Amino acid sequence: MAKKAPQSRKPLGVYVIAGEDKFLLSKECEKLLDSVLEPDQRAMALYEPRADSAQITDVLDELRTLPFLAPKRVVLIKDAEPFIKANADHLINYLDDPSPSGLLIMIVTSWDKRTRLHKKMQKTGGLIEVGRMYSNQLPAYVATYAHETHGIRLDTQCSRFLVELVGDQPGRLCSEMDKLAIFVAPKKTVTPADIEALIGQNRMFDAFGVIDAINAGQIGPALSRLRNMFAADKSAEFTVVGAFGYHFRRLFRVKAMIEKGTSPQQAAMKSGVRFKQQQFLQQVSRMSLPQLGKILAELGKIDFGLKTGQTSAATAMERLITNIFLAQKSR
Repeated sequence: MAKKAPQSRKPLGVYVIAGEDKFLLSKECEKLLDSVLEPDQRAMALYEPRADSAQITDVLDELRTLPFLAPKRVVLIKDAEPFIKANADHLINYLDDPSPSGLLIMIVTSWDKRTRLHKKMQKTGGLIEVGRMYSNQLPAYVATYAHETHGIRLDTQCSRFLVELVGDQPGRLCSEMDKLAIFVAPKKTVTPADIEALIGQNRMFDAFGVIDAINAGQIGPALSRLRNMFAADKSAEFTVVGAFGYHFRRLFRVKAMIEKGTSPQQAAMKSGVRFKQQQFLQQVSRMSLPQLGKILAELGKIDFGLKTGQTSAATAMERLITNIFLAQKSR
């Protein structure tokens, strides 16, 4: 995930940590800080100026000041793009003769590889590129996080289930895993039932109830139940889309199996549908495969809109539920 350029023989004095995901950047930064400073040394040896107001003279003075009761004096600049843009020439010059007692760490979400500074950082070995994490990597990632952070064993079924419900943002996944660790303590294992109880159950059952209300021709209760989902939990903005996505993916899988000749009950069992199985199959019977595919595509657009700040979960989901109702009504 994190890719370093070949390291120089001299101890490095400057690092740039570059990548799109702020949570992953933060994790990489913590690893680097932990390698040079003990937690109790940070109060005296770590300086964190704001990137938009940091002065290069102050930063260089800090780096050249001998550390007190610590092996290094560290300057950490987050969101460092404005600082780098304003001081690229000074940084290039500093890289030729960095302070042996100082360490400069700059974190950026955008990094221009056409610059002289990029070429210089590649030569010194101080550029750490934190690659994007793709959906198929997340189950293994959250399982590793659970083991390393909490000593918890998260099997493949549970890690995939967690990703389905929570979504594909590493920071949010780890946050939900932290809650799960507290929830199951003192156990060191997590089951699907634990995930349902803490994260998924209410969300999935609420999603089930919203679709039931639509099928009954009750758009008012459907929207009211959806709004209650957001009102009841501040984290709902991040979990409601996942819960509906999980429910509609199961509807789609079961519908596809039935159309290929599998009996409805067998299709439901193969997809793990046991709760209110008959009601679930009624929902399947009321929706066509193209309609379900269209809904899943729309949920994908909503998810993208949330990540890019183009929409709000409550507004987008109300629009989706209304459209599903109108499509059902016109059949």
